[in-house]
Amino acid sequence: MWLLLSPTRLEAPFLKGKPFAFLAWKGLKGEGFVYLETGIGKVNAAMALAAYAAKNPVEKALLFGLAGAYPGGPALGEAVLVGEEVEADLGLKEGLAPLGFPALALGERRYFNRFPLDPGLTQGLAQALGLKVAVGLTRDLVSETPEEALDLARRWGASLENMEGAAFARACLALGVRGVELRAISNPAGVRDKGAWRLREALGALEDITGRLLAAP
Repeated sequence: MWLLLSPTRLEAPFLKGKPFAFLAWKGLKGEGFVYLETGIGKVNAAMALAAYAAKNPVEKALLFGLAGAYPGGPALGEAVLVGEEVEADLGLKEGLAPLGFPALALGERRYFNRFPLDPGLTQGLAQALGLKVAVGLTRDLVSETPEEALDLARRWGASLENMEGAAFARACLALGVRGVELRAISNPAGVRDKGAWRLREALGALEDITGRLLAAP
């Protein structure tokens, strides 16, 4: 059983199921999945996952949605899995490490600004679905210009930009949930002119990949 999460219902119009409400979140219960619309941003994504997992067993979780691509990153309309998320607005411009304390500590492992998604599940799905695995960058404030986007991409070695992924990845690590992230590229990061965006193609990719994922053994 998958727990599916997306920031908005606009990113999941293809999901069909029985509507239900869980605390502050609207959702659907369908064949092989439970879906929650988390709301946009890091706090919403982490709260929705943590609150649901506190009251229900979660075998595996998928965060999916739209993203902007950095220069040299995935093509417009392309869907990719995210293997690692960078929380780029936590700490200094260089991150938390120079301040000397981690965002998350699990045993001997210390996480500062980089949070992996479940590597086995991610690589298995990448092979089964024929998808690339990319590095995502998460900020509450998205890039407003191509120059800002390029600077972030170079500083952190990221390929795409979103507003929830790092919080989801960190929450999965803390809760012991096998987490996977799927993103479809709707726009070049830093380009606010929606005439340059490819929402229809990106949503089509999300529908195709999510459908194949749910149908997989």
